[in-house]
Amino acid sequence: MTTLSRRSLLRGGALGAAGLAGLAGCGTVGAAPTTTGTIPPAASGEVVRLQYWAWLKDLQQVCDVWNAQRPDIQVEAVWIPGGNAGGYQKLFAAIAAGSGPDLAQVEMRNVPSFLLQSGLVDVSRYGFDQVAGQYDRALVEQVSFLDAAWAVPQDSGPMATFYRPDLLEEVGAGPPATWAEWLETARAVHAADPNRWLESFPVGDTSVFLAYASQAGAVWFTPEDDRWLVNMTDDATMAVARHFDTAVSEGVVNTSLAPYSPGWFAAVGDGRIAALTSGSWGDALLEGATGAEGLFRVAPMPVWSDLPGSYGSSYLGGSTAALMAGSEHPYEALEFATWMTTSPEGIDAMIRYSGIGWSPATDYIGAARQEGSEFFGGQAYGTEVFAPAAQEQNLDWTWPPIAQQVMDGLGDRFRTVVTGGTTMVDAVAAMEGDVVEIFREKGLSAEVVS
Repeated sequence: MTTLSRRSLLRGGALGAAGLAGLAGCGTVGAAPTTTGTIPPAASGEVVRLQYWAWLKDLQQVCDVWNAQRPDIQVEAVWIPGGNAGGYQKLFAAIAAGSGPDLAQVEMRNVPSFLLQSGLVDVSRYGFDQVAGQYDRALVEQVSFLDAAWAVPQDSGPMATFYRPDLLEEVGAGPPATWAEWLETARAVHAADPNRWLESFPVGDTSVFLAYASQAGAVWFTPEDDRWLVNMTDDATMAVARHFDTAVSEGVVNTSLAPYSPGWFAAVGDGRIAALTSGSWGDALLEGATGAEGLFRVAPMPVWSDLPGSYGSSYLGGSTAALMAGSEHPYEALEFATWMTTSPEGIDAMIRYSGIGWSPATDYIGAARQEGSEFFGGQAYGTEVFAPAAQEQNLDWTWPPIAQQVMDGLGDRFRTVVTGGTTMVDAVAAMEGDVVEIFREKGLSAEVVS
């Protein structure tokens, strides 16, 4: 087989029925539906009824905006628990039974897992290529494998830093521009008041660590030829691990209050937490902190200034509207999903009713996000901070079909860092040693190349 890089996979790979059969046979990136051809659009005059399973709040109100305009394509939203809280279990059960919805909310990092279970439709076959240019390139690459796209980007989470100027000014600091400045500021904040920290570091939620590693320029997983290449101990990742090992060992970050937990909200409300580096969707959640209105501002996240090949931001979170393999109306499902995620009307409805993260469209961030925010002191941070951050992404980061297992295993090891049982450097190295076996349990080939 030809060796394929990440970008060549997107440009010239083959994912037709014959190619899939061969790929599955040699244990490569994963399997996918082997149906040939396409399902035609509904006949003229036929009313198409679609179901969309998702955990977004009030999604039916978004669908109702569409339904009022399109009596020929009616969409019903069906609530499911969030991803790993039970939603994915319901979806995988439906796939196994040959049933399920037309569309489903699937996090970007989990698209390969659904692809491995033959659960998704190649949306390229139904016209996605004609609208792909309307989406952020980094997001399209996250849902593209072997010259096919497997989901429609729905929202994302470019990262930035939410911070309290008043608390940082007490130690003569501003929002840190680099991670080295971040560590010095964290030391100063905690030294001035032992009951205050610059930030919390969630040792159990390794999606944050992965986002920092991606920003630093790491690429942990690369599909090549008939196997996955694994490199979790590259220079970028090890630099990130050493950085946060230092912060945790010195006690200058809080490791007991996970961001967005009740205890964390209380700490934010009484000034014990001065900042939060998170995805764009964190703004709506931060507004739940009692007494914090008007106190926070938003700045670009710190950068790894000493790491060549690093980036200005990273993504934390992000979902897709995935066309499920059991759909009888993929053309119509794609038409709705495209409207919802690229039209001003659809994006505004998603922000208003469902509180989505960052818009996936290249030319519209949402009316509400172009305006100043009263909670953030009138700052128009959507255009000032997050719009540029969305363009500062690591395009080479690829999610494997074992992303959740890697994150869970790494989280188990990271929890012992707090007690001194290990370090993040050692935890990442140990996890890398287990990854090949996890791939093999999925029937896939992998090789550590670090």
